[in-house]
Amino acid sequence: MRLLSHLRRLIWPSVLLLVAAGLVIFDQDVERRTGLPLRMLGRVVGCLAAAWLGSRLFGLFADRRRRDKRPYPRLFRDLVAVLLFFAAIVASASLLLEQGLLGALAGSSLILAVLGFAIRNVVADTLSGIALGVEAPYRIGDWVDIEQVARGKVIEIGWRTTRVLTLDSTYLILPNSQIARRRIINYSAPKPQYRAQLSLKLSREVSVDAAKEIILKAVGEARLIQSEPAPDVRVQELGSEGNSYAVRFWLSRFERDVDCRDELLSLIDRAMRQAKVPTPRMQIELNRPRGETMLPVDHETEVARIFAAPPKTERIGA
Repeated sequence: MRLLSHLRRLIWPSVLLLVAAGLVIFDQDVERRTGLPLRMLGRVVGCLAAAWLGSRLFGLFADRRRRDKRPYPRLFRDLVAVLLFFAAIVASASLLLEQGLLGALAGSSLILAVLGFAIRNVVADTLSGIALGVEAPYRIGDWVDIEQVARGKVIEIGWRTTRVLTLDSTYLILPNSQIARRRIINYSAPKPQYRAQLSLKLSREVSVDAAKEIILKAVGEARLIQSEPAPDVRVQELGSEGNSYAVRFWLSRFERDVDCRDELLSLIDRAMRQAKVPTPRMQIELNRPRGETMLPVDHETEVARIFAAPPKTERIGA
């Protein structure tokens, strides 16, 4: 049905192109019957009809070549249509003005330069949209993280803007020039599965082996993460205030990230409380000159001074 609807869209451009070709081929017969020279009109109409038919054919090809059954961005079809019609207008202008192709291009370039300066911000967004469309760092339906801008699902890719739906169901419309200058993380490419991790800090009183065993046992009860590849635990740092661990696990898709983290942290917290693992403690070292002894009273006074709340300042004239 979709192919049939596309074929219907080719009827009018094809008919118009045939009419234009007839006006050019049988121009003498038409001029004798009507008394009007329609050869030039046929050429101009033929150029526009060819551009129209070419844009429709590219739209049909783009839909046939759509990958992963996700909507193909309209940007490519619009760009090809604009280029085809621009070429048709330049060719028509050269025919009407009886100038060569270089003269028509020179006049068109001057007009485009003036318009480009007047709408330079729109041009910047449009060119950025073309660059994003050519490089394709994301497609419609992908979950992306645009550095310091947005994090969500790509809904639409346009000439000037990209529309993103966040996890909080907030609809964002972002200029393409702003996106092009940022780092983009695509969680859906090349595959929707990806590995995430949690950072934990446990007391040094718990050995590394015991900590890994407790964490892995708790993570094994999770139902939202993938069982294959299996989750694992890695030591990141052995510090004076506690040891840091990274819990690595795989997700089937990005929209489960928040729920998976909530489930894992809840399971790990329950396991730590059941095993009575002490929380990490901050250690503070008090330095004193060599040869001097510090009385217990002085030690308590120094600790109280360090942890004392800052004095409240009174405002003059309040």
